[in-house]
Amino acid sequence: MIATSEKHAAKGKLIVLSAPSGTGKSTIANAMLEEIPNLRFSTSATTRNIREGEIDGREYYFLSEVDFKEKIEASSFIEYESFFGNYYGTLKEKTNEALYSGDNLLMDLDVKGALNVKKIYKNASLLIFIKPPSLEILKERLLKRATDSEQQIAHRLKRAEYEMSFADQYDEIVINDDITVAISTIKSLIYQFLNLNA
Repeated sequence: MIATSEKHAAKGKLIVLSAPSGTGKSTIANAMLEEIPNLRFSTSATTRNIREGEIDGREYYFLSEVDFKEKIEASSFIEYESFFGNYYGTLKEKTNEALYSGDNLLMDLDVKGALNVKKIYKNASLLIFIKPPSLEILKERLLKRATDSEQQIAHRLKRAEYEMSFADQYDEIVINDDITVAISTIKSLIYQFLNLNA
Protein backbone atom coordinates (compact mmCIF):
# COMPACT_ATOMS: atom_id res chain seq x y z
CA MET A 1 0.00 0.00 0.00
CA ILE A 2 1.28 3.45 -0.92
CA ALA A 3 1.29 5.95 1.91
CA THR A 4 -0.89 8.91 0.98
CA SER A 5 1.74 11.31 2.34
CA GLU A 6 4.00 10.29 -0.57
CA LYS A 7 1.67 11.93 -3.06
CA HIS A 8 3.14 15.36 -2.27
CA ALA A 9 6.35 14.35 -4.10
CA ALA A 10 4.41 13.89 -7.33
CA LYS A 11 5.13 16.21 -10.27
CA GLY A 12 2.14 15.16 -12.38
CA LYS A 13 -1.56 15.75 -11.85
CA LEU A 14 -4.81 13.85 -12.29
CA ILE A 15 -7.81 14.97 -14.36
CA VAL A 16 -11.01 12.99 -13.85
CA LEU A 17 -14.00 13.09 -16.19
CA SER A 18 -17.37 11.73 -15.07
CA ALA A 19 -20.65 11.85 -16.93
CA PRO A 20 -23.86 9.91 -17.46
CA SER A 21 -23.85 7.53 -20.43
CA GLY A 22 -24.70 9.40 -23.63
CA THR A 23 -23.27 12.75 -22.52
CA GLY A 24 -20.26 12.76 -24.89
CA LYS A 25 -17.56 11.88 -22.36
CA SER A 26 -15.59 9.56 -24.69
CA THR A 27 -15.53 12.16 -27.49
CA ILE A 28 -14.37 14.83 -25.05
CA ALA A 29 -11.73 12.56 -23.48
CA ASN A 30 -10.28 11.66 -26.91
CA ALA A 31 -10.12 15.35 -27.84
CA MET A 32 -8.23 16.14 -24.62
CA LEU A 33 -5.70 13.36 -25.27
CA GLU A 34 -5.13 14.62 -28.82
CA GLU A 35 -4.87 18.32 -28.02
CA ILE A 36 -3.17 18.61 -24.61
CA PRO A 37 0.57 17.91 -24.35
CA ASN A 38 1.90 15.52 -21.70
CA LEU A 39 -1.55 14.11 -20.97
CA ARG A 40 -2.14 10.38 -21.24
CA PHE A 41 -4.96 8.06 -20.33
CA SER A 42 -4.62 6.23 -17.02
CA THR A 43 -4.12 2.48 -17.50
CA SER A 44 -6.51 0.39 -15.40
CA ALA A 45 -6.11 -3.15 -14.08
CA THR A 46 -8.61 -5.85 -15.05
CA THR A 47 -9.37 -9.53 -14.59
CA ARG A 48 -10.78 -9.93 -18.11
CA ASN A 49 -8.84 -12.04 -20.58
CA ILE A 50 -6.23 -10.34 -22.72
CA ARG A 51 -7.37 -9.97 -26.34
CA GLU A 52 -5.35 -10.40 -29.51
CA GLY A 53 -3.14 -7.37 -30.14
CA GLU A 54 -3.32 -6.12 -26.55
CA ILE A 55 -0.18 -5.70 -24.44
CA ASP A 56 -0.07 -6.00 -20.66
CA GLY A 57 0.56 -2.53 -19.23
CA ARG A 58 -0.62 -0.72 -22.37
CA GLU A 59 -4.37 -1.41 -22.71
CA TYR A 60 -4.67 -2.77 -19.17
CA TYR A 61 -2.69 -4.41 -16.41
CA PHE A 62 -4.07 -7.95 -16.68
CA LEU A 63 -4.47 -9.66 -13.30
CA SER A 64 -5.94 -12.97 -12.19
CA GLU A 65 -9.06 -12.73 -10.05
CA VAL A 66 -7.04 -14.06 -7.08
CA ASP A 67 -4.40 -11.33 -7.54
CA PHE A 68 -7.04 -8.65 -7.96
CA LYS A 69 -8.85 -9.68 -4.77
CA GLU A 70 -5.56 -9.76 -2.86
CA LYS A 71 -4.91 -6.20 -3.98
CA ILE A 72 -8.40 -5.18 -2.85
CA GLU A 73 -7.61 -6.62 0.59
CA ALA A 74 -4.31 -4.73 0.63
CA SER A 75 -6.05 -1.43 -0.28
CA SER A 76 -3.93 -1.23 -3.44
CA PHE A 77 -6.67 0.38 -5.55
CA ILE A 78 -7.76 4.01 -5.72
CA GLU A 79 -11.09 2.66 -6.93
CA TYR A 80 -12.43 -0.57 -8.40
CA GLU A 81 -15.69 -2.03 -9.62
CA SER A 82 -17.14 -5.13 -11.25
CA PHE A 83 -18.68 -5.22 -14.75
CA PHE A 84 -20.15 -8.29 -16.41
CA GLY A 85 -18.23 -10.69 -14.19
CA ASN A 86 -14.85 -8.95 -14.46
CA TYR A 87 -13.10 -6.54 -12.09
CA TYR A 88 -11.63 -3.19 -13.19
CA GLY A 89 -9.63 -0.83 -10.99
CA THR A 90 -7.01 1.90 -10.75
CA LEU A 91 -3.81 0.86 -8.99
CA LYS A 92 -2.32 3.38 -6.54
CA GLU A 93 1.24 2.20 -7.21
CA LYS A 94 1.02 2.58 -11.01
CA THR A 95 -0.74 5.94 -10.69
CA ASN A 96 1.88 7.27 -8.28
CA GLU A 97 4.73 6.04 -10.51
CA ALA A 98 3.27 8.00 -13.42
CA LEU A 99 2.73 11.12 -11.32
CA TYR A 100 6.26 11.01 -9.85
CA SER A 101 7.68 10.82 -13.38
CA GLY A 102 5.78 13.99 -14.28
CA ASP A 103 2.97 12.48 -16.33
CA ASN A 104 -0.48 14.04 -16.20
CA LEU A 105 -3.17 11.36 -16.24
CA LEU A 106 -6.71 11.52 -17.60
CA MET A 107 -9.20 9.24 -15.88
CA ASP A 108 -12.72 8.24 -16.88
CA LEU A 109 -14.42 7.25 -13.62
CA ASP A 110 -17.83 6.89 -12.05
CA VAL A 111 -18.81 9.32 -9.30
CA LYS A 112 -17.64 7.21 -6.36
CA GLY A 113 -14.27 6.49 -7.97
CA ALA A 114 -13.81 10.17 -8.80
CA LEU A 115 -14.55 11.30 -5.25
CA ASN A 116 -12.07 8.73 -3.97
CA VAL A 117 -9.40 10.26 -6.23
CA LYS A 118 -10.12 13.68 -4.68
CA LYS A 119 -9.94 12.22 -1.19
CA ILE A 120 -6.47 10.74 -1.87
CA TYR A 121 -4.89 13.32 -4.20
CA LYS A 122 -6.70 16.49 -3.11
CA ASN A 123 -5.32 19.58 -4.96
CA ALA A 124 -3.29 17.41 -7.34
CA SER A 125 -6.59 16.32 -8.92
CA LEU A 126 -9.21 18.12 -11.00
CA LEU A 127 -12.69 16.59 -11.09
CA ILE A 128 -14.91 17.62 -14.00
CA PHE A 129 -18.53 16.50 -14.22
CA ILE A 130 -20.10 16.63 -17.70
CA LYS A 131 -23.86 17.10 -17.57
CA PRO A 132 -26.48 16.80 -20.30
CA PRO A 133 -28.65 19.90 -20.72
CA SER A 134 -31.53 17.89 -19.22
CA LEU A 135 -32.64 14.30 -18.68
CA GLU A 136 -35.17 14.76 -21.49
CA ILE A 137 -32.41 15.69 -23.95
CA LEU A 138 -30.27 12.82 -22.68
CA LYS A 139 -33.18 10.45 -23.36
CA GLU A 140 -33.46 11.82 -26.92
CA ARG A 141 -29.71 11.26 -27.46
CA LEU A 142 -29.90 7.68 -26.15
CA LEU A 143 -32.90 6.94 -28.37
CA LYS A 144 -31.13 8.42 -31.40
CA ARG A 145 -28.06 6.29 -30.65
CA ALA A 146 -30.31 3.23 -31.03
CA THR A 147 -27.96 0.86 -29.21
CA ASP A 148 -30.11 0.17 -26.14
CA SER A 149 -33.54 -1.31 -25.46
CA GLU A 150 -36.21 0.83 -23.79
CA GLN A 151 -35.49 -1.00 -20.53
CA GLN A 152 -31.76 -0.25 -20.82
CA ILE A 153 -32.47 3.41 -21.59
CA ALA A 154 -34.74 3.64 -18.53
CA HIS A 155 -31.92 2.13 -16.44
CA ARG A 156 -29.37 4.59 -17.89
CA LEU A 157 -31.65 7.56 -17.13
CA LYS A 158 -32.17 6.39 -13.55
CA ARG A 159 -28.40 5.95 -13.22
CA ALA A 160 -27.86 9.43 -14.75
CA GLU A 161 -30.14 11.02 -12.18
CA TYR A 162 -28.18 9.30 -9.40
CA GLU A 163 -24.81 10.37 -10.84
CA MET A 164 -25.94 13.97 -11.32
CA SER A 165 -26.77 14.18 -7.61
CA PHE A 166 -22.99 14.10 -6.97
CA ALA A 167 -22.10 16.85 -9.46
CA ASP A 168 -21.86 19.62 -6.86
CA GLN A 169 -19.00 17.71 -5.17
CA TYR A 170 -16.85 18.14 -8.31
CA ASP A 171 -14.41 20.99 -8.95
CA GLU A 172 -16.13 21.94 -12.20
CA ILE A 173 -19.43 21.21 -13.92
CA VAL A 174 -19.67 21.56 -17.70
CA ILE A 175 -23.00 21.24 -19.50
CA ASN A 176 -22.62 19.56 -22.89
CA ASP A 177 -25.22 21.42 -24.89
CA ASP A 178 -22.80 21.76 -27.82
CA ILE A 179 -19.90 19.30 -28.08
CA THR A 180 -17.51 21.85 -29.64
CA VAL A 181 -18.16 24.36 -26.86
CA ALA A 182 -17.87 21.64 -24.18
CA ILE A 183 -14.51 20.49 -25.58
CA SER A 184 -13.21 24.06 -25.67
CA THR A 185 -14.41 24.76 -22.10
CA ILE A 186 -12.91 21.58 -20.66
CA LYS A 187 -9.65 22.10 -22.55
CA SER A 188 -9.38 25.60 -21.02
CA LEU A 189 -10.05 24.25 -17.52
CA ILE A 190 -7.34 21.60 -17.91
CA TYR A 191 -4.83 24.09 -19.37
CA GLN A 192 -5.43 26.36 -16.39
CA PHE A 193 -5.09 23.47 -13.92
CA LEU A 194 -1.83 22.28 -15.50
CA ASN A 195 -0.49 25.85 -15.84
CA LEU A 196 -0.07 25.46 -19.60
CA ASN A 197 -0.21 28.22 -22.17
CA ALA A 198 -3.10 27.70 -24.59
